Amino acid sequence: MTSDQPIHIGVLFSKTGRSAVTERSMLAATEFAVEEINAGGGINGRMLCPIIRDPMGEPSAYQQMAAELISENKVRVILGCYTSSQRKAVLSVVDREAALLCYAAQYEGFEYSDNIVYFGAVPNQNSVFLAIHLLKNPAPRLYIVGSDYVWPRESGRIMGDLIQSGGGRIAGETYLDDRAGPNDFDALLKKIKKDNPDIIFNNFVGEANRKFYEAYVENSLDAGRMMVASLTTSEADIREIGASATLGHITAASYFASQSNNTNRSCLARYRALRQEEPHANMCWDAAYTQTHVVAQAMRTGDPDNLNSIRSGILGASFEAPQGLISIDPLNAHCNLWPKIGVARADGQFEIVAETEAAIRPDPYRTTYEFDDDMGVSSDAAAQATSWPRISGLRQ
Repeated sequence: MTSDQPIHIGVLFSKTGRSAVTERSMLAATEFAVEEINAGGGINGRMLCPIIRDPMGEPSAYQQMAAELISENKVRVILGCYTSSQRKAVLSVVDREAALLCYAAQYEGFEYSDNIVYFGAVPNQNSVFLAIHLLKNPAPRLYIVGSDYVWPRESGRIMGDLIQSGGGRIAGETYLDDRAGPNDFDALLKKIKKDNPDIIFNNFVGEANRKFYEAYVENSLDAGRMMVASLTTSEADIREIGASATLGHITAASYFASQSNNTNRSCLARYRALRQEEPHANMCWDAAYTQTHVVAQAMRTGDPDNLNSIRSGILGASFEAPQGLISIDPLNAHCNLWPKIGVARADGQFEIVAETEAAIRPDPYRTTYEFDDDMGVSSDAAAQATSWPRISGLRQ
């Protein structure tokens, strides 16, 4: 290859469709990272050139476009996908065609391939932390809801196991498919209101998340009466839903835009200066930005045209991300991340009320999620889980 020939990477984030509210922010973060990389000299003088496709949220389109990027555009690295169904569709392609997918969303775990690196949280990095927080109230009753596909169902199962093992109860569990309309969400919220749980554990994503909160408000519910806890309701969702509907509800995530650390503040300031717009940063924005830079690091230190060299350069790498210093576990290709609990504010941002004092190692293949005596869950102290560093700021 000539020294001035661009290096192409594939980018698969939806600008339209059911999951576009989050994927648009992931795309913006990716474009921003590429602009930073190229402004800094690219990959040893070669420009990084993203080939962007819009699958409109449909798993079959992700699969088809991934195949086209590999066969027609000759890319070897694809950055993309939000839902697990989208990821699995692309994974079938990169496994067959020997390419690499970098995935920037939280997911259910129990997946491994030599052709994927995971930059989002797995359950021991978000669900466990959220459950510890919820169990500060003795014996909470949860109603579990979500979109009807693999991640929400698995997330609901894990949270149910954690809450019940910590002395809480599950009042009910309902999943709605992508075709559910306002009447379906209204009926669901009426049922939940009648069952009167303490907390709704919400695993809806994209447009379904907006419909859920609209029905929640229309049924005269608020955080003071029945709090909503989520792993997915981010700043991007709140911008779509409206801050008044989410005020006081909580989200567990590895990143919030309101973080006051210098790396985050500097990154957001650079985004505003370079792109002349607000970043609308959220947990997936952070992961998408980070994975782009980590791929570029690996290309600079190895052979940017060799897939094995790129993958080897990613595994074990570290990066000073907006959320904190992350690293990629070389054994399972998942990231060490920084769990946090945020309470939604009136300005659409989150007040961070709990966080770990060190990054948490990923445990994507954990078979059981239950609290026991060794995990130290208590009703009057900052709980600690096995292998977790001390948690700071945990409060109700």
